[in-house]
Amino acid sequence: MEFLAELLDFRLFLVAAFVFIPLERLFAARRGQKLLRRHWRNDLLYVFANGILVRLGLLAAVILVLTLGALIVPTGLHEAIGGQPLWLQLIEVLLLADLGFYAAHRAFHAVPALWRLHQIHHSIEEMDWLAGARVHPIDQIITKSASLLPCFALGYSEWAIGTFALLYHWHSLLLHSNLRLGFGPLKRIIASPDFHHWHHAREREAWDRNFAGQLALWDFLFGTAHLPEGRTAERFGIAEPVPSTYGAQLLHPFRSPGNAAAPGTG
Repeated sequence: MEFLAELLDFRLFLVAAFVFIPLERLFAARRGQKLLRRHWRNDLLYVFANGILVRLGLLAAVILVLTLGALIVPTGLHEAIGGQPLWLQLIEVLLLADLGFYAAHRAFHAVPALWRLHQIHHSIEEMDWLAGARVHPIDQIITKSASLLPCFALGYSEWAIGTFALLYHWHSLLLHSNLRLGFGPLKRIIASPDFHHWHHAREREAWDRNFAGQLALWDFLFGTAHLPEGRTAERFGIAEPVPSTYGAQLLHPFRSPGNAAAPGTG
């Protein structure tokens, strides 16, 4: 089964490369950025090495939640949710899962111990479709658990959760891509590359903003949105020193904490 999962990861990676590499060459937000930019090999390693670790962590979390959910969630509620039309389940899962993502993501910026994990992701200095893979596996496990486990516990169908997970994967690639795209009149509802690039920006005005994964409406609702008219983020990364290799980045959060301030500090 693990071999099949890795094969699927490789096929999805190839499809993503065929989609995003031409788009980023034709419609680049930063036209001077090289295809093989700095640290691309390290981020490529994240694509495949993280997959095994994150799947194992999520599997353990899902088993635990399903066991506890069977004891806590009333059977009638479980059956009522699972018996809804699939299209309605998908809408509800999107709202619930992205709200969980928003809350977890905001916590990773507010709690110093969590920020030590999350700063690996914010060490990205050149945004492209591959850069979004640079996430510490513990960060991914916690964030995906906060997003997906309530959906499993409440009894949403595997189809609805699986469809959301697929949408999340492709939307994440898009959000980090080197594309100038703002979604026009939908910019306050759906997160776009322009929206998420501000989340990674070095500018002080953008720190701790734009936490949502799919639905920008959460940031506008809770007062954490930053999307200035006529401007796009240009500089990315954080001031804190972060190692440049996969192995060192895995260990980095557990070393001397030093300065664990907000992204862009300094």
